Parts: sequence; C-alpha cells; structure tokens
Amino acid sequence: MSVDSPGLIRRGYADTSRGQVHYAEVTPREPDAGAALPVLLLHQTPRSWDEYREVLPLLGRTRRAIAMDTIGFGASASVKDHSVEIYASVVVEFIQALGLPQVALVGHHTGGLVALETAARAPGRVAALVLSSTPNYDAAGRARAARRPPLDHVDQRPDGSHLAELWGKRRGFYPADRPDLLTRLVRDALTVDGDAEAGHLACHRYRVEDRAPLVRCRVLCLGASADPFAFPDLLPLAARFPQAKVAVIGGGMVPLMEQRPAEVAEAITEFLP
Repeated sequence: MSVDSPGLIRRGYADTSRGQVHYAEVTPREPDAGAALPVLLLHQTPRSWDEYREVLPLLGRTRRAIAMDTIGFGASASVKDHSVEIYASVVVEFIQALGLPQVALVGHHTGGLVALETAARAPGRVAALVLSSTPNYDAAGRARAARRPPLDHVDQRPDGSHLAELWGKRRGFYPADRPDLLTRLVRDALTVDGDAEAGHLACHRYRVEDRAPLVRCRVLCLGASADPFAFPDLLPLAARFPQAKVAVIGGGMVPLMEQRPAEVAEAITEFLP
C-alpha cells in the first residue's frame, strides 16, 4: 500500500471477481474513532477516487474513509460490459474484501446510482446512504438523457484537438476560476479503457423507480444548486425514500466534492451515525 502524505491518504488494491479494485483511504488517528461506521465514497463518470482527494481527510478525522475507483475507471481493472448493476456488484465484493461488516455509502452523480443499487442488492451491508447530485432516471429521466448529446465522447485525432473538445464540452459545468478541477477530470477521462461516455450510457439505462423501493437504510439526498444536470432531480429523488433528509449546498456545481469539500464533509458527518 502506498502513502500520498505521511499519516494521511493511503492507497491499495483489493481483489474481486472482475479484477483488482484500486482505492484510497484515511484512517483516524484517535484510537476511539475506530468504532465509527466506515464511509465508502463512489465517484462520478469518468472520474476516479481523486474526486474525493479533499473530502477524504476531512471525513477521515472521525471514521475510516475510503474512496474506490469504480471498476472500469481510474486504476481499477477495465471492463467492457458497463452497467450500474455490474459496478454495484463489484462494490459489494470490495466491501467484503476489506472485511467491513457495514458501511455508509456516499455517491456523487454516477456514484449515487451505484450506491443506490449497492444498497438495494446488499441491504445488510449498507447502514446509511448519501446520494449527492444523483439523477432520477425514471422513464422521463431516461427519455431526457436519450435526447442529450454525449458529454464525454470525443474521437481521437492526431493533432490532439480532441482534448480541447473534451475540455470545451465540460467547461460550462465547472467554476471559471478553477481550471485545475477541469484538468483533473480530463486526466481521469484519459485513463478509461474505451469510450469515456460508457458510464453515462450505463446510467441512462438504470431504472431508479424499480430499485429505490428496495433501499432499507436511512438516506440523505445532497444537492448542488448550480448543477444543471442533477439539481432538478433532488426533490423527486428524495420523495422515493420515506423520511429522506435533504441538504443543499448553494452555488455548488458538478465538481461539488472538490469545489466545496468542507461543506460536503460537514453535511455527511452531521447525517452519519
């Protein structure tokens, strides 16, 4: 296991039936914090654990905090048959591989759907669920997604102009004064073995209306008010879960985790047992 900063973020791999899964984690230094429920963080498409680089140390002050690369992304093993169900099945295996009896799951955008599916298929493993900027892909949501132009698909060109094209497609969803955040997304997109759009297409096929009723744990729906994709879905999604809590981070955009890490960590910490 490698260490990014002494005593801070540690990285490693876990074995699953789909290949190795890469992850990063922070463990609290206080010995009495080990009893707190661990939190597992799932990223959006086409990101990696790096989406939580700023949030991990904040959550890791009081509990074990882990961010994994979804199978097919980051430094995890590649896959050809992308689906939310396959992503979630590997999350369940990952939890088992780390020997965790239960976790709290946090998912952002695509990661929110993967977290939802994980809680639906392995209710005994998930004690709490935080759905951040998670799309409500029911019939109407799937129809809207089908009409939307591809967000991350670009055709490679010898002059490298496809990189500028990807930058241009994403630029409007990122803070104008934070090109560093968009650089991180482009870097992660380049690690995907195949089309970086595959994760979005997997989400577009997902049936939230069928799977949400199977969730048995407590739920927090977290919204970023300046996220044009997901914010309109915040309340309709929350309505699918009895007594779900709702929190809004004003001005938050698509890269919410890096843009507003302190506010995200505070909302998660206040919600988790």
